[in-house]
Amino acid sequence: MKTIEIIGYKRANLGKNESKKLRDEGNVPSVVYGGKEQIHFHSPMILFRDLVYTPGANFVKLNIEGEIKNAILQDIQFHPVSEIILHADFLELSENKKIKMEIPVKFLGNSPGVLQGGKILTRIRKLSILAYPKNMPEFIEIDISHLELGKSVKVEDILSEQYEILNSPLVSVVSVNIPRVIIEEEEETEDDEETEGEEGTEGDKEGTKGGTESDKTKSKDSEGDKKEESKD
Repeated sequence: MKTIEIIGYKRANLGKNESKKLRDEGNVPSVVYGGKEQIHFHSPMILFRDLVYTPGANFVKLNIEGEIKNAILQDIQFHPVSEIILHADFLELSENKKIKMEIPVKFLGNSPGVLQGGKILTRIRKLSILAYPKNMPEFIEIDISHLELGKSVKVEDILSEQYEILNSPLVSVVSVNIPRVIIEEEEETEDDEETEGEEGTEGDKEGTKGGTESDKTKSKDSEGDKKEESKD
């Protein structure tokens, strides 16, 4: 996984007023925990660009006045209007301790269903992964080269020995929708088959009815012959 370096400076004073002053100066009040002690620091907001506005997951190398901490971004808060970063929490990594991260999914290959007119529908863009730092992937790669119309890839189809996916195994991650035009064509075909079946049934009924009338005529002729024989 890619590692991004962020340079930080220890905070001498804490509190809301001090945090506001740091933001006004273009810095992000931050804290790193999970190690022997918590360290409160601030970093230039511009250094968070490659960490926050990136498609993949990343590790973070914190350089706080020369003290190096390997970490991950655990939580980040944005202003609801200006969207500037208000605060960032980092979790220090330990090679012998598993961590949980939200990892983006990445699709590989070309789906046959798409070539037939279907549309890829991404149902989950990130999966919750539990793993040791050395096994944590930057992306969860999913092969869709076998994905036909109306089919989907579920969590249980992409399990790995390197990490644990915390989402339900039955959850669909990606699917190929069947286009409406294909559904309509299938419905029209079914309607035509039903119509042909009904016409055949009516023909059978008419044939049966005609046969009955013929039998009645033959019966009348037979009765007439019998009467003439009686007269003789």
